[in-house]
Amino acid sequence: MKLVVIGATGRTGTEIVAEASGRGHDIDGIARSEDSIEDVRVHTNDALPGLLEDADAVIDFTVPDATREYAELVAEAGVPYVVGTTGFDERGLAELREASESTAVLKASNFAKGVQALLKVVEAGVEALPEYDIELTETHHSGKRDAPSGTANTVLDVIDEAWAAQRAAGESSGDEPRDRGEELDRTHGREGEHLREENEVGVHVRRAGNVRGEHEVLLAGNDEVLTLTHRAESRRVFAAGAVDAAEWLAGKDAGWYDFEDVL
Repeated sequence: MKLVVIGATGRTGTEIVAEASGRGHDIDGIARSEDSIEDVRVHTNDALPGLLEDADAVIDFTVPDATREYAELVAEAGVPYVVGTTGFDERGLAELREASESTAVLKASNFAKGVQALLKVVEAGVEALPEYDIELTETHHSGKRDAPSGTANTVLDVIDEAWAAQRAAGESSGDEPRDRGEELDRTHGREGEHLREENEVGVHVRRAGNVRGEHEVLLAGNDEVLTLTHRAESRRVFAAGAVDAAEWLAGKDAGWYDFEDVL
């Protein structure tokens, strides 16, 4: 398989190159300057259009502004595109969606299989314990740019959807749902006097050292506490998932896909 890795010299990019090389794929890297990683040649951006001519898939772990530019080139070439970049605003996500009209695009905030399991367990927990308070804490290395992390935002989306589903089910059955309003409020940290509101989900971000990634959801009520945690011990888990996604996406029709489709 011919694979182009954009951001090949970054923290996760180097792991992707190593993982894909170990699987026997033919790899070209893209980065700010020419280099080589594990005998894989790394080119500058100018080489990308030529590399796309015979590529089977592209994996991109960079930053939102760069990914928006790459997405246009990849879409024009019609090459399947795996995106692990996080921190997009609404406009950036809309542009990625637009690219999926021309080629297969798989966007995920996290490529760890365990995170997909965490999302399902969080959904079940929120639906089963609608009266419990919810707090989310995430920890990453000191060099991570976006906060909260893309994975944390995905977890929060799942919490919102699960709570809305539980509320709708309660209303349809005639039960009185907890009076949290129409949607949950993401409260980013607390300072001074702050009495917890019914519709709050506390969101806490920590940046320190070389932590690969840790996400914890806490549900508390009824004199008990339930914590649901995922911890990545190595960036290789993200790399393996990204290469799994590229292998799966190659040859797929244009459209929008996510990592759950791969699993």
